[in-house]
Parts: sequence; C-alpha cells; structure tokens
Amino acid sequence: MSALNHLLLGSVATCAMIAALFFLRFWRRTRDRFFLLFSIAFAIDAVHRVTMALVEISDESQPGFFLVRLLVYLIILTAIIDKNFAGRK
Repeated sequence: MSALNHLLLGSVATCAMIAALFFLRFWRRTRDRFFLLFSIAFAIDAVHRVTMALVEISDESQPGFFLVRLLVYLIILTAIIDKNFAGRK
C-alpha cells in the first residue's frame, strides 16, 4: 500500500472520529439513542480505517473488510429506522 493510501486512510479515520465525538456530544446533551448509534457507527469506521492502514493488506476484496462496513451501515440504518418509528409509538 502506498504512502498516499495511508495518508487518505488516516484522513478519513480522523474525520470519522471527529464525527463520532460530535454525535457523542449531542447524545450526552439529549440522551437520544439516534446520536449514540451514529457515534458508535463512526467510531467503528474510524477504528476500521486505522486497522486497514496498519495491517498489510494483500487483497481488499476479502469479506472481512466488507462485513465491518456492512455493520456500520446497519447501525446507521437502525438509528434512522428507530428514530422514525419512535414517534409513532
């Protein structure tokens, strides 16, 4: 993996961690699960990106890399669905 890829992965990981901290701050104020789930999703994404930069990857098309991203997207989808149906109860 080239130095440019490491730089980009680090930049995306930093942005994801900033987003996680941003949503965590709103969760601490409101105690709304929506913000907590978004914070968890972005934190997992940040850790995943750092891991990808640190571990020598022979093939990024391995299922393990996509399963982590799938988990992140499922957490975000769960937060959105939970927020939309919480008002109807």
